[in-house]
Amino acid sequence: MVWILGLEIMFTLPKIEKITFDASLSHFLLMFGYKLFSLYFPLFLVARGLSLPEVGYTYLLIYLPIAVFAPVVGFLNHKINPVILAAFGIFGYGFYCLGMILIHPVQMPISFFAFQVLLGISVAMFFVSMRWILIVSKLESPNRAFAWFYSSPYYADAIAPAIGALIIWQFNFIGVFVFSLILQFLNAGFCLSRLNKFERRHWRMSPSITGKNYFKNYQKVFNILKQKNIFILLAVSFSVLILSGFYRAFFILFLKDLGWTQNLILLFVALLSIIFVPISFFAVKRIGELKSKKNIFEGAAITGTLSIALGVLGIISNFWTIFLIKFGQSVGGLMSGSGRSGFLSQKLKKYPEEVSVLDTIFSPLGVAIGSLISGLIIGFLGFNNLFILGGAFIVIVTVIGSRCP
Repeated sequence: MVWILGLEIMFTLPKIEKITFDASLSHFLLMFGYKLFSLYFPLFLVARGLSLPEVGYTYLLIYLPIAVFAPVVGFLNHKINPVILAAFGIFGYGFYCLGMILIHPVQMPISFFAFQVLLGISVAMFFVSMRWILIVSKLESPNRAFAWFYSSPYYADAIAPAIGALIIWQFNFIGVFVFSLILQFLNAGFCLSRLNKFERRHWRMSPSITGKNYFKNYQKVFNILKQKNIFILLAVSFSVLILSGFYRAFFILFLKDLGWTQNLILLFVALLSIIFVPISFFAVKRIGELKSKKNIFEGAAITGTLSIALGVLGIISNFWTIFLIKFGQSVGGLMSGSGRSGFLSQKLKKYPEEVSVLDTIFSPLGVAIGSLISGLIIGFLGFNNLFILGGAFIVIVTVIGSRCP
């Protein structure tokens, strides 16, 4: 009932501008289709014959292209209507699902890994372009518009994993990929049809923008980010993202290693997603009361400490112990990520476009590096030591950062 109420609120309030409504709904549909299978994807990879290091490399090939192509998409938005670029990004999600249906990772490894890169490029195309659309639109309240846009994935988080679990249980992974493919193609059509007036009203090609002057602003931004007090906070937040790369690739496989059945894993993820959304409303209120710096440090400390606890408890952990630990980590990650975005938006008010690109780069780059590192060391560390090491790394970075003036 929570997600139904949330959707009613999101899409019926009269103060939501049309372009905000359309962008937020498209965002919800995109994340809903992806989250049907994304949390269970490591199970799919192992079932198809990939080794643990190859699972880590798969996530690296998804997230690294997001960071690499985000500034390229930002430049293309000056030359090509961002609505078209966003729609191509959605189509990319659909074609990715088709590739996962047709391509076997062991028999056709090059093609399989190429599709991971395709997904990363598609992510960059959608998110940079949609952020651009909202930024340049004449909105009554940009803050409110972005609040609606960024809240869309939370509704998807609440229902998509549960529905995906049911589909996988009944039809295996092929069924969930087919469902997601159809949904993404419909979403791409929705995006083109509902946002097609954007080009005539708010967007004009910028022939004067060249690669050289486009990146000049980024040089100014990086000079600001190099300041010690800013760099420390970003480093702490980035350490949380690196750990999230560990968990994105190997947490589900850790549960399998504990002897959990696939159905129990599906139940765990679905239950965690459903319960987190209503509780997150209280977390968001608390986050709003704290300064960005405090959110970053407290969120990082919570995430790192609980990761150490999970690794130490290991095989003696039961369903509810792991549930509480993972729930706490989700809250810590939300605090750290929200603190980072709020901090950047305050420090870089003069560069909203560059912030949209950098925020698109920051998270996937951290996850990509975490996936690479965990893929390299999982073979000789094992799951428990991997989580302990990642948590200890965050705690150390947080302590050092908090003591810097």
